[in-house]
Amino acid sequence: MNSGTERPKVLVIDDDTAVAAALRRLLEQDYEVETLDSAEAGLRRLQSADFDVVVTDLQMSGKSGLELIKTLHAEKPQLPVILLTGHHTTDHAIEASKLGAFDYVVKPIGTEQEIREFLSLISKAIAAGSADTELEIKNAGESPANTMIGRSRPMQEVYKEIGRVAALPVVVLIRGETGTGKEMVARAIHRYSDRADHPFVIVNCVAIPEALLESELFGHEQGAFTGAQSMRVGKFEQADKGTIFLDEIGDMSLATQAKLLRVLQEGSIRRIGGRELINVDVRVLAATHRDLEEAVAERTFREDLYYRLNDASIRLPSLRERREDIRSLVQHFLQLHLGKPAGGQTSISADALRMLQYHSWPGNVRELKNVVQQAALMTQGYSIGPESVRKALQQANLSQREPSQFLDSYVAELLENAMREGHANVQDALTEWVERELYRQAMALSGDDQSQVARWLGVSRPTVRERLLHYDLHPSGHPS
Repeated sequence: MNSGTERPKVLVIDDDTAVAAALRRLLEQDYEVETLDSAEAGLRRLQSADFDVVVTDLQMSGKSGLELIKTLHAEKPQLPVILLTGHHTTDHAIEASKLGAFDYVVKPIGTEQEIREFLSLISKAIAAGSADTELEIKNAGESPANTMIGRSRPMQEVYKEIGRVAALPVVVLIRGETGTGKEMVARAIHRYSDRADHPFVIVNCVAIPEALLESELFGHEQGAFTGAQSMRVGKFEQADKGTIFLDEIGDMSLATQAKLLRVLQEGSIRRIGGRELINVDVRVLAATHRDLEEAVAERTFREDLYYRLNDASIRLPSLRERREDIRSLVQHFLQLHLGKPAGGQTSISADALRMLQYHSWPGNVRELKNVVQQAALMTQGYSIGPESVRKALQQANLSQREPSQFLDSYVAELLENAMREGHANVQDALTEWVERELYRQAMALSGDDQSQVARWLGVSRPTVRERLLHYDLHPSGHPS
């Protein structure tokens, strides 16, 4: 590592010469920059020279960026490596973090904000590398196919956290609103851990009556209570050498919390009615949608258990915080429902997708999946339109209860697009969307009576006809 007045040294490894040159221009004002076009060349160079941070592409001829990270983390664990790629998958994000990458960045780095964040990341990496700290992360086997969908920045952070904690022997508390996918995070942590070949056991603490939860967790001996006609092995024993996932742990009673704390502290359980202590080697993952800090303050959740569960914490964003993922989620759910790849616009219309993108989604991803599958059932294989989406929302008692929030979100999205892409027609776009929705709903309510719609909206009947044709809402298609 460099010290004193020397400028920090950055090694860029990318076989795309244009990208490498662009990164050099971006960084050379503040850093000494070298560029190489292969992982093999980079490894050779790092044997003979010291650098403060390495930026590497993912997909290159020869060794990949992930292979480079694995090698470097073994040989130079304190050298920060940033993976830069345009070929995003969930597995890459998690795998990079697990193998020891300092961070993971999706290119292109084009906007001013992205450039600022990238330069800040370089600075943080250099500071971390010179701080004489090390995070030891063990390796794990190959992962199965993706189960988590989304490439938004909030989800990128989730993938990174999964990679960082998966191979570490820590309890992880997964937090997030109902329906955000906390079980999927738990499954991913197990899958990327060294326990992946052993059981993954789920206990839904809120779905099991309190009187039965202790028996479910710890088991019971024959005759331990009325109805206990045989010995039962509990979930902790079933999960031995593997992982137990305690979902909605915030709903657990104080009495059961005390027994769980004892298991975490001592690594052993005692079946109900039993005398023998049984050692169990189980990693605990827990999840809750509740505010545990408030529960601790209200004395409905044990403070000592709260800290014991908080070795590491992962927060899942709500769907409202990652609306850019809705399109890919919809396509994924359609593929699951139809048994074949969703055909984009042929599977769901642009207007229907827009409705989904700006619904408030209080039930998050679980709600979206339900609505998409309901709409697909209604259309019987034809393209999903706005009316199918609306009916699906109504069937699930999820009609637009928060129109102001819906409109606020749409306005925010339009303004964000304008800022990012330089468009200056936000008012026209919003006006057109509102007008189209006004005519669509009015036609549906009137039973396609254009004269009635004209009276309600205070316009002439020819104007109604013209607007219906403009928005492709005319009941007869395009009459002459």
